[in-house]
Amino acid sequence: MSRNLRWSALVLGMLGTAGALALHWMVFFWVPTERTMGVVQRIFYIHVPAAWVAFMAFGIVALASVGYLWLKDERLDRAAVSAAEGGMVFTSVVLLTGPLWGKVAWGTWWTWEPRLTLTLLLWFIYLGYFLVRSATENPERGKRFAAVVGIVGALDIPLIHVSVQFFRSLHPPPVVLKPEGPTLDSEMLVTLFVGLGAFTLLFFSFFLFRYGLEYARNQMVRRGTPSEVPGLSGGLS
Repeated sequence: MSRNLRWSALVLGMLGTAGALALHWMVFFWVPTERTMGVVQRIFYIHVPAAWVAFMAFGIVALASVGYLWLKDERLDRAAVSAAEGGMVFTSVVLLTGPLWGKVAWGTWWTWEPRLTLTLLLWFIYLGYFLVRSATENPERGKRFAAVVGIVGALDIPLIHVSVQFFRSLHPPPVVLKPEGPTLDSEMLVTLFVGLGAFTLLFFSFFLFRYGLEYARNQMVRRGTPSEVPGLSGGLS
């Protein structure tokens, strides 16, 4: 991992951590309480930015995978797998915070409504991405198969976005990404975008660190000693 890459990841991580701390202060002490749902609505400022960053991450996976299949550039494969792990982390945050919100709002931890089901499907698709990478004895074939999964999985993202508009759903409709503009109060909108900025910085910090680790793993594999790098024997590390 180069010095510049390491320092960039560290600076982004520090900025992201500072932003996350600011976000939590705003959630608990600054932003007003939503009139209809009350205090539980504050999960929104964690839940929604995490979802947006997860979608961005899987979009990067798809773009890098297309490039890898076309150009056979190992750097693009490293970018794809690094983004996929970040996407899995933030999708897990979405799937953990959603039931906390749903238990109060709907009276149940989980319901098989379209947006929740499609989001869970997204998580499993990218879990499959990592399983496929290590499912063949030929690493290059595993990378190609995984790239296809990464591209196909990204097609689920627009379905998640439009699911509340085209299907009967308990999930609330969009309040920010609307043709007529956001319907949130200014304080709520500011808090939301602070969360989005903080999580984006944390994602790219993770991405750069993971990219460096993947580069190190590839170098060790070429030397025939991958086991000497802890946690880099493949899969979701």
